[in-house]
Amino acid sequence: MRYARLRNLREDNDLTQKQLAARLQCSQRIYSDYETGKVGIPTEILIRLAIVYDTSIDYLLDMTDEKAPYARKLKIQV
Repeated sequence: MRYARLRNLREDNDLTQKQLAARLQCSQRIYSDYETGKVGIPTEILIRLAIVYDTSIDYLLDMTDEKAPYARKLKIQV
């Protein structure tokens, strides 16, 4: 599965893969593999991405077109 929405969100936020990977505490190569679908995205990374982009995991995974995030129980900084 290719995650085009991840790439679009990253580009819309003027971030390089390297910059985003640093925020997610992973390498640029592994982040690239997430975007292209070569490897599955761990839950922890999905949570961080949802926080970075202020959206839901469902939106990240293209399961909904509703970008607004769900109400969150925890306030996590990334």
